[in-house]
Amino acid sequence: MAEAQNLPVGSTTTGSIAVAAESTVATRMSAPPSFDVADFPVPHGREEEWRFTPLERLRGLHDGTAVAGGNGVKVTVEAPEGVVVEAVGRDDARLGRAGTPVDRVAAQAYSAFEQAGVVSVPKETVLTEPIRISVHGEGGVSYGHQIIELGAFAEAVVVIDHTGDAVVAANVEYVLGDGAKLTVVSVQDWDDKAVHVAQHNALVGRDATFKSVVVTFGGDVVRLHPRVSYAGTGGEAELYGLYFTDAGQHQEHRLLVDHNTPHCKSNVAYKGALQGEDAHAVWIGDVLIEAKAEGTDTYEMNRNLVLTDGARVDSVPNLEIETGEIVGAGHASATGRFDDEQLFYLMARGIPEHEARRLVVRGFFAELVQHIGVDDIEERLLAKIEEELEASVA
Repeated sequence: MAEAQNLPVGSTTTGSIAVAAESTVATRMSAPPSFDVADFPVPHGREEEWRFTPLERLRGLHDGTAVAGGNGVKVTVEAPEGVVVEAVGRDDARLGRAGTPVDRVAAQAYSAFEQAGVVSVPKETVLTEPIRISVHGEGGVSYGHQIIELGAFAEAVVVIDHTGDAVVAANVEYVLGDGAKLTVVSVQDWDDKAVHVAQHNALVGRDATFKSVVVTFGGDVVRLHPRVSYAGTGGEAELYGLYFTDAGQHQEHRLLVDHNTPHCKSNVAYKGALQGEDAHAVWIGDVLIEAKAEGTDTYEMNRNLVLTDGARVDSVPNLEIETGEIVGAGHASATGRFDDEQLFYLMARGIPEHEARRLVVRGFFAELVQHIGVDDIEERLLAKIEEELEASVA
């Protein structure tokens, strides 16, 4: 087991497992945030924010050669009564409120989309059923922009489900009014050849609560960049993630929690399992506590379970603190191979090997699965895990 917990600058490597802890690198991007793609140089893979990403597999999203075309994606929204669903033009004042693109692909997506989807929950509205957004790839290249906004003291659960085959770059914005509570479950269950690159920006209002659950299974390359900032004191953010990286897949999750406001909280917990030759998972967890953010309470954690030889994990927790007046701050990262002792313990009690492996992996993910809070998504996730494990046995 290779671990890094509250470590100084540096990294350790054990076989195909890399773990590092260092000062926050997301604040030292190759270009400042901008809505204009021309402000970002074409990445070459040597930049800090691109060094783990297989640029040659992005199908031109990073260099401007991916032109929107083909059938793209079909987006459908199922919303309870009282929710406002709109398609707006590029001149809508709500665009960009939650954050600005921080890399060339996000800026390309912002520059290229034709209409943005906006889902609004009026103030003090408490939904008892989830809002469901289906994003189904039908081939070709697509650029998109989606806004989810909650008025003051509104409460909602949103499920964004990605399926099918496409090359997609998108920005997603979550804007929470004061006292609002939003849970978002983003499922990446793409077909094998899909490419999905997206920046998720959340702006958390005063005393508001934001919970993000990212579930990633499918796709050839999936690169997601969740980012959180606060618009008022007392805001709380919980970011959970589950990913199962199979042979040949590249799944990358790059997070930034910017504590730019006093007396706010954040908790980050991502877990992944990997199997198969050239399975590659990347997790970058950046937390920045600005000088003005006194009273911050934050923690981030990443755990990875390597099920077979040939898989690689890069796990980099980063924490930068500019004020000593905080409640608490910490981070941890651990990556290890499948525990043969656990397997032997179960098999010694008469449990067949394939069933024992299933129980170990389900136990590894169990705590995070409970945070999803949507029964059909939880059941689908567990079924998908078992499907992946069956494939490894076959």
